Amino acid sequence: MTTRTQLIQRSFELTALRCEDLTPLVYRRLFREHPEAEPMFRREANDLVKGSMLALTIDAIMDFAGDRTGSFRMIQCEVQSHDAYGTPRELFGKFFGVIAETLREILGADWSPEIGEAWQQLLNEIDQFLSVPGSKPGID
Repeated sequence: MTTRTQLIQRSFELTALRCEDLTPLVYRRLFREHPEAEPMFRREANDLVKGSMLALTIDAIMDFAGDRTGSFRMIQCEVQSHDAYGTPRELFGKFFGVIAETLREILGADWSPEIGEAWQQLLNEIDQFLSVPGSKPGID
């Protein structure tokens, strides 16, 4: 496991110690920062659906940051399905940054410069990955 992967995993672990359910915080931030995203969610979509989406995204983030054994492919599959829903690719990509910012807010002073740098590198790689349809991320 790379240091970057460990730092990102640590940010999730520290957050879990402080926050029982990340879901409402992530989606509140998403809708606040990107109000155009809220109407894209069905009215009947409850926190279980959002929680499931968030859990899958976190699995993909950890795989993308680490060994890239397969879960990261969910990112490409989901970007394509969200394209079909009419979700702009840029907005889809913003969700990853929303997760990082939510963790940063929860962690406060425990969000170290090293964690911030690890997340920034990861977000840059995800942006590059999303910018090329059908692309495959390089292995670190």
